[in-house]
This record gives sequence, structure tokens and C-alpha cells, in this order.
Amino acid sequence: MKKIPSIAAILLGLAFVFFGVHFWAHFGFVPKPEHSPEAGAMIGAMYASGYLTFVKVLEVLGGILLIVPRTRVWGLFIIGPILINILAICIFLDHQTPGLVIGLVALGLIVTWSKLCALCCVASCQASCCKKEGSEGSCCSSDKSASTGCCGGNK
Repeated sequence: MKKIPSIAAILLGLAFVFFGVHFWAHFGFVPKPEHSPEAGAMIGAMYASGYLTFVKVLEVLGGILLIVPRTRVWGLFIIGPILINILAICIFLDHQTPGLVIGLVALGLIVTWSKLCALCCVASCQASCCKKEGSEGSCCSSDKSASTGCCGGNK
């Protein structure tokens, strides 16, 4: 069971690296997605303004950070909002949710759930918010003194 979040993070990271690089490399075997006119207009505007290029750079960077265990939380910070926006575009503009998007969201939720302690410490700077208190190597481990906390003394 401990390997499931790692496998999910690697798969999610590889997917984002693949689709990010596909923006420039245009792999021939990847079919072009069909969008509603509303979604097509939004994606077209993002492409024309250069914003989509910025998002694709973040996808590749976030995917790489997700693959490396030590930087997985940083990868979640980058990939999470992108994944939410992809899901929102599918639901509100395309009025459909492809299986790939549902799979990516599921992988993202698995990785996020496995990193709740680290995310909690980053968000609130309180080790007491973690349910895994005392777990080895986490930001909430009991070997940290009360004066330092998660944020180096800024409790």
C-alpha cells in the first residue's frame, strides 16, 4: 500500500511531462482532442496570447517535480491548479469529462492524500494539524523542537 502513492505520483508526473512536451514535439500517435466551440475559443485565446506556452512549461516542471520523491509536494503545488483548470474546462465548457481527465484527477487525489502532512505544515505552519504526528522524516516528526515548528520558528 505504501507504493501506491509513489506509483500514482510517477504516472501523474510522466503524463504531465508527456503532454507538456507534446505541445512542442507533436507526437504523431496522439489524437487531437475535440472541444466545444466555447472551449476551443478559450484554448485558442490562451494559445494566441502565449499563456498556453507558460502553462505547458509549468506542466513539464511540475511533472518532473512529481516524479522526484523529495520534491513531490512542490510538484503538487504546480500541477494541482492546472489539473483543476483542466477538469473545469471539461465540465463547464466541453460538457463532458474524458476518462483520461478523471484518471489524472484520481492520481492527483491519491498523491495529495499521501502528502497531507507536508501540505498541512506548509499551509498552516503547525505540526499539531497532522494526523501522522511523530512519523519519521515528515515535517511533523517529534524530533523537531517546539520552537522551530514547520516554518523555522514562525508559529
